[in-house]
Formats: sequence, structure tokens, C-alpha cells
Amino acid sequence: MSNPPVLHEDCTGLAPLLGTWKGSGQGHYPTISAFEYLEELTFAHVGKPFLSMQQRTRDASTSAPLHAEYGYLRGVEPGVFELVVAQPSGILEIDAVDVSVTSGGVELNIESVEVPSTSSAKAVSGVRRRIVVDGDEMVSEMWMAAMGEPMTHHLRSSLTRS
Repeated sequence: MSNPPVLHEDCTGLAPLLGTWKGSGQGHYPTISAFEYLEELTFAHVGKPFLSMQQRTRDASTSAPLHAEYGYLRGVEPGVFELVVAQPSGILEIDAVDVSVTSGGVELNIESVEVPSTSSAKAVSGVRRRIVVDGDEMVSEMWMAAMGEPMTHHLRSSLTRS
């Protein structure tokens, strides 16, 4: 049996993200009704200069699937990161990531550089995310500019490492 890969040295500051996080959140946006959801977010690595990200949400009352994302938090050069995200709705994100290592974990401030999409996807012109890890607690927030609306707070979840 082989040993698990060692976290790439360019990603050591991201180590507090590793694992599976579960919890609940609330969403709102001017074009939709407010809602509550359950979230599972997993960050993993294979020893290369990136972390993989898998996110899934379900309706809090019915457990019906709501959303999913897959992406990579990439080390471009030492201390410089970008997040690339694909959504089944046809939206892609290319984001710049500011990473701050804190006494309890890490804080990521993420801002879209480009949000390309397929011809059938809803119009999203910008995304901003904030992920804060303090020990085994994570708060994840998202803002977006979409459907003609300016950058507006959309999601907030509180997750625990499982």
C-alpha cells in the first residue's frame, strides 16, 4: 500500500482547507426567493501545486439537489493562486485568489477575472467569494453580478470539517 501524496510546497498555506466540510446556508438574490440549503464542500490534493474542489448543495427541507461545482485552486507561482470553476449550468469562472494565512487557519478572498459561459447559460458578469477557515469551522460567502443586477450578496454557509 502506497503512502498518500505530500502536499505540494506551493500549497502549504492552503492546508487548512483540506477535507470535507458540511453544514447549512442561506441564499437570496433580487431575482429569486430566499432559500435555505445544505452544503458539502471538499478540498483534496494529489501532491501537485493545486487543490481540487467539489461543491454540492441540496434543498434544506426536501434534500433535492440544487447546485454543484467542480474546480481547481491552482498555485500559479509561489504565493499566487487562481481558482478555475465549472458549473453544470454552463458557467465557468476564472478567479484571482488572495490568500491570507491566519492564526486559526486561512482566509481566501476570490474575485472573478473572467466569467465565460455557454450560449444557453444565464448571464453572469462577475463573482466574488470569501472563504474563512478557523480550525474546523468554515464560513463561505458568495456575491455575484447576474441577470442585469450589480454585484450583490447571494450565499452564506457555515460548515464544519467532517
